[in-house]
Amino acid sequence: MHIDSMRLARTTRSFPYRQVEPGTIVTIGAFDGLHLGHQRLLRHVFAEAERRHLPTAVMSFEPMPKEYFSAARPPARLMRFREKYDALRAAGVDIFFCPRFGETMKNIGADTFIRRLLVHTLNVRHLVIGDDFQFARNREGGLQHLQRAARALDFTIEQVPSVVVGGERVSSTSVREALWQGDLERATRLLGRPYRMSGKVIGGQKLGHELGYPTANVNLQRRQSAVMGIFAVRVHGLADGPLDAVASVGTRPTFEGIKPLLEVHIFDFDEDIYGRYIHVDFIARLRNELKFDSVDALVEQMHKDSAEARAILAA
Repeated sequence: MHIDSMRLARTTRSFPYRQVEPGTIVTIGAFDGLHLGHQRLLRHVFAEAERRHLPTAVMSFEPMPKEYFSAARPPARLMRFREKYDALRAAGVDIFFCPRFGETMKNIGADTFIRRLLVHTLNVRHLVIGDDFQFARNREGGLQHLQRAARALDFTIEQVPSVVVGGERVSSTSVREALWQGDLERATRLLGRPYRMSGKVIGGQKLGHELGYPTANVNLQRRQSAVMGIFAVRVHGLADGPLDAVASVGTRPTFEGIKPLLEVHIFDFDEDIYGRYIHVDFIARLRNELKFDSVDALVEQMHKDSAEARAILAA
């Protein structure tokens, strides 16, 4: 029972209770990256929702629990919140329930989690989980806990096995690992599509323009980036099809930069795109970010990077 636009609820007070009166088909997880494993979970959710004519709901947390527990060194985010919201909406999810993860949620027991969130809020009829799913205080809740509750509280459970690609279990951790190693082919296989970063084009210092390489600058809006370096990319959102480009993710050490930034030089393109929302697909990693002794040396390298990116994207 798919409705036209996804409802977002960040608290139980703002939850669309009327919409879930007939019950819901629910899955729970971080859904960072929406990789092939997440896509399999959603396929099972949609199939059951169609069979029972019920709405679908994804439950997640913000910040992600791993970020909360590793506040000093959080794992690199594959998706910021807006990107995750957009991806779930595009997939066709009806309700995105994403409460804040803090002290209260950290200390909630498994039984309370099931009764308060799954039953009273989401009105779960069928729950789809991955094969490594754990929940509640100290990750005390697991499949057996859910099975006991399901019998008592009248809902069903389906545990979906992990996706394995080339002998490797697909997970957000394995995607992060592939991206950090610059293995974009592996990351693409695990995600089922190229790794993407999206954001609004902001004004910059015009450094690229002065060097003959005007760039569209996008704030990363995440504590840690999953990718760093120079890349061949394709840009979506500005034309009917993708535009070939070369991109840098880093701090611009030649100019003593500090804050990481995504800078994209789109080939053969000269339009004012400030304020436009773009999607950047990472196709191949060219090299590490380097500090150059002179601007001339940097420009020379930019010529090489552009030529290499053009060749890769034309292949």
